[in-house]
Amino acid sequence: MGMTMSQKILAAHAGLDHVEAGQLIKAKLDMVLGNDVTTPVAVNEFRKAGFDKVFDKEKISLVMDHFTPNKDIKAAGQCKLCREFAGEQDILHYYDVGQMGIEHALLPEKGIIAAGELCIGADSHTCTYGALGAFSTGVGSTDMAAGMATGEAWFKVPSAIQFRLTGKLSPWVSGKDVILHIIGMIGVDGALYKSMEFTGPGVKNLTMDDRLCIANMAIEAGGKNGIFPVDEVTVEYMKDRVNREYKVYEADPDAEYDEVYDIDLSTIKSTVAFPHLPENTRTIDEVGDVPIDQVVIGSCTNGRLSDLEAAAAVFQGKKVAKGVRAIVIPATQDIYMKAMEMGLLRTFIEAGCIVSTPTCGPCLGGHMGILAEGERAVATTNRNFVGRMGHPNSEVYLASPAIAAASAIAGKISDVKDVL
Repeated sequence: MGMTMSQKILAAHAGLDHVEAGQLIKAKLDMVLGNDVTTPVAVNEFRKAGFDKVFDKEKISLVMDHFTPNKDIKAAGQCKLCREFAGEQDILHYYDVGQMGIEHALLPEKGIIAAGELCIGADSHTCTYGALGAFSTGVGSTDMAAGMATGEAWFKVPSAIQFRLTGKLSPWVSGKDVILHIIGMIGVDGALYKSMEFTGPGVKNLTMDDRLCIANMAIEAGGKNGIFPVDEVTVEYMKDRVNREYKVYEADPDAEYDEVYDIDLSTIKSTVAFPHLPENTRTIDEVGDVPIDQVVIGSCTNGRLSDLEAAAAVFQGKKVAKGVRAIVIPATQDIYMKAMEMGLLRTFIEAGCIVSTPTCGPCLGGHMGILAEGERAVATTNRNFVGRMGHPNSEVYLASPAIAAASAIAGKISDVKDVL
């Protein structure tokens, strides 16, 4: 039996001609990633195990993004530990205040991850890089420590689900709606420890930002990773970013999939995930009357330039509803700069939004927008678990940037057409 795209990447990095689902392998890593929350634990484990040198200073990325700029003394201490470790080890890819961004937007933007590579990260949304045709997955801090020390990690080879995409998305519908639709269809454990492999003629109609968003939320369906084929869109994206050779892997024609889903992108509507699970989805015409207190547009899922453009197009000439707090968070410094040059920041501020420095911030209830008891938020983030953005009795509704902006203007969850 042939191999899936993910299985081929794992086999190559394990030095094997063939692997099968369920097989345990040890594979060489191209990148090990950590942030200001997970890296301190990994560094402590690294030192506790007796290691004093990382396997390759150019194959480790440490990104200060979750509680950065530091929100309190503990956060400052964590970043100080990371900063000192990066200096001691001469880590090439260390990003702090002034150079930072949200890790899963920053690494693709800087060409740190490329097609065919194998990456582990001590953050569950490391699966984002499958958009580039890489195998990337989240691990715990102990595995990160082992990866930093040895350049290798153990994997159980995943089986796969194939999503065959056809058609083209309608106006105001984006990759966020696609992945929410899929999670609503298969559930938060529908792809448990499986590769979510996206194929078909519809792939070419998805932008790289759409793909990054979809792969990012593979974990919300329980997936081990999400991955897209490498096509002209991928090559164009990497062209001025990746300065090294990369390898393109393709699934075998006889690759085995546990399930196959056919999805016509033209039939997908704007979708909202209700509390308290990403699978609790409704299309925008099924939402009903849901007043809101806050809107957050940003995160590693939807803080990219096209996301800000979509939101700004809705906000243009409009005002945020009285009583609603609208927070816009560009995902990287480069995105922030381009949004400023394009006039998007002016649009947001004139509409009554605030614009934050790049940070994960409110996504995980960290800072820059914590919810009080009984408050509701529409967010372009990836999770809406109980207490995710603040008080356990608050509510988070997941949506696209366009729907989030429309909701901020209307003061309740609303479709774009209702405010334009």
